[in-house]
Amino acid sequence: MKGNRIGISILLAATITGATLAQPPNQEAQARLERERAAMPDTPGTGPYAATKMSIPELSDHVIYRPRNLDAMGATRLGVYVFGNGGCTDDAASSRPHLLEVASHGYLVVAPGRIYSGPGAVERDEPAREGIDSVRTRPEQLAQAIDWALAENARKGSPYYNRIDPAAIAISGYSCGGIQALLNAKDERAATVVIMNSGLFVDGNTQMAGMEVGKELLRDLHTPTLYVLGGPSDIAYANGMDDYAKITHVPLAVANIDVGHGGTYWEPNGGKAAQVVVNWLNWQLRGDSAAGRSFLGADCGLCTDPNWDFKKKQLD
Repeated sequence: MKGNRIGISILLAATITGATLAQPPNQEAQARLERERAAMPDTPGTGPYAATKMSIPELSDHVIYRPRNLDAMGATRLGVYVFGNGGCTDDAASSRPHLLEVASHGYLVVAPGRIYSGPGAVERDEPAREGIDSVRTRPEQLAQAIDWALAENARKGSPYYNRIDPAAIAISGYSCGGIQALLNAKDERAATVVIMNSGLFVDGNTQMAGMEVGKELLRDLHTPTLYVLGGPSDIAYANGMDDYAKITHVPLAVANIDVGHGGTYWEPNGGKAAQVVVNWLNWQLRGDSAAGRSFLGADCGLCTDPNWDFKKKQLD
């Protein structure tokens, strides 16, 4: 995404892995990248609860990432992290190292779509399409994920019965999925929002994946909000930084790591960005003061880490 308008076909030119919205150098390189990532095993994450991913019939248009053994959590309740995929793809495994890492820290992670790459992949019912026709997820699927989680928390006989903290819900998304997250930011059930490698167009309305919204959407934010961007080479950088400048009514932070639009999603355990997200969630949703030290004070962890350019307002 550039600060000015650019073609919707470019914005939606994500690989099937969702790793980037920019076109790879050529089709051969794209295919090789997809094969390499599809061959990567799922990893359990670095958190205290080894994570897994699964599809269930009751939520067939979403994929769940969660601690493998819920009993191992004891009295600790699950937070909820709903995540819009890069490219708004329906491959809910397109950011799986990131999502497994978050889940391993005691979160029920839900992404729209099915498992179309990597371990457990299924075949699509119809061939993959290209350009704008490839978009197969909708913003309302993030709200549906929250609906389902809260219903399961209340349903006797559910594996999630009384295991979810209804006050610990985060809405997030990558690139096009970040716009889906912003469209859900007004949801009063959310306690925080995390926007990753994304932001609303600087000039004119943001138009992609059947969505058309302007900067006025930022007024819907009512929670502490974190932007995670890939530095000046990230095609979402200008948009995300402009969002940061325009948001004045909620506690806000923006963390930049100079890796471009592809982020660190496919680094082991989601890389440095996943650790920042986990710390933010643990602080915002669980009141973890140690995690909060990554963001609080003039000498906060991100403030002094040379890998990151960190800005904040109304946060300390």
